[in-house]
Amino acid sequence: MTREEFQRQHGIIGQSIEIAEIIDVIQQVAPTDLTVLITGESGTGKEVIAKAIHAASKRALKPMISVNAGAIPEGIIESELFGHEKGAFTGASDTRKGYFELADGGTIFLDEIGELPIATQVKFLRVLENGEYMRVGSASPRRVDVRAVAATNKDLESEVRNGQFRGDLFFRLRSISIRVPPLRERREDIPLFVNEFAKQVCERNNIPFAGISPDAMELFQSHHWAGNVRELKNVLESMLVIEKGKLIDLPTLKKYLGGPTGPSRNLPVYANRTPEQAEREIIYRALLEVKSDIMEIRHLLDQREPASGGVAVGSRS
Repeated sequence: MTREEFQRQHGIIGQSIEIAEIIDVIQQVAPTDLTVLITGESGTGKEVIAKAIHAASKRALKPMISVNAGAIPEGIIESELFGHEKGAFTGASDTRKGYFELADGGTIFLDEIGELPIATQVKFLRVLENGEYMRVGSASPRRVDVRAVAATNKDLESEVRNGQFRGDLFFRLRSISIRVPPLRERREDIPLFVNEFAKQVCERNNIPFAGISPDAMELFQSHHWAGNVRELKNVLESMLVIEKGKLIDLPTLKKYLGGPTGPSRNLPVYANRTPEQAEREIIYRALLEVKSDIMEIRHLLDQREPASGGVAVGSRS
């Protein structure tokens, strides 16, 4: 299967070098049972990568159970992951299977693994090492055959240094690591996301759509997108539903991004950077501001001329 066919089959959007490298790694590791750690900022699509790993594996016909470790209260997380016996605690009126048992034979995807309590990390490591776990309230070990894929938006190496994450678990997880880059590091992929999401939203809501103007598409590409793919999708969906049938031009897009020039002027300054890194970030910020100014001037000039057609949105081949 070619890389392009793999992407279409598993819904992975992108033509950047970074995405091509991720696809190559997925195709190599998916057929194995190796544990995979997926890192990246919130909203970059880490679960899409996890689903592709499962779907391309020999476990594809078995269940994939997705668990957000950060969304489960610490007091019940072990019961949720490993199950419990009847009477194990107040309210445990029945024996209950945990997520690992439900995923037996398949894959468990543990999102926000950095939020897992230290005590639970020990038990998670035991499952990774020998497939053994115990339900809460039981003294009998049970066995499970599960492939683990984990994801985090945290720097786990720093968490280990700060005593917030076990070093042995970190080293076990990072044997295969896939970093999903933020949108601002693969801007050539943004038009593909815009076109695909616009197509999906319009079809799902039966909305006519006149397209996106070239200067609006440039703003899509130059915007910082702190929330990454998730933010892009939400902005596009809101805009298309409210602006039914209209050409999405630069002023329209700016309304939904906020501010007269959009948040790209207010890129965050990151701490703990070397002087060279800080200098590159300052130059990058300045270039984005210049580009935004040029786009505004171009739009003012265009208003004095007959309007040109928009960029039609179509499906990717």
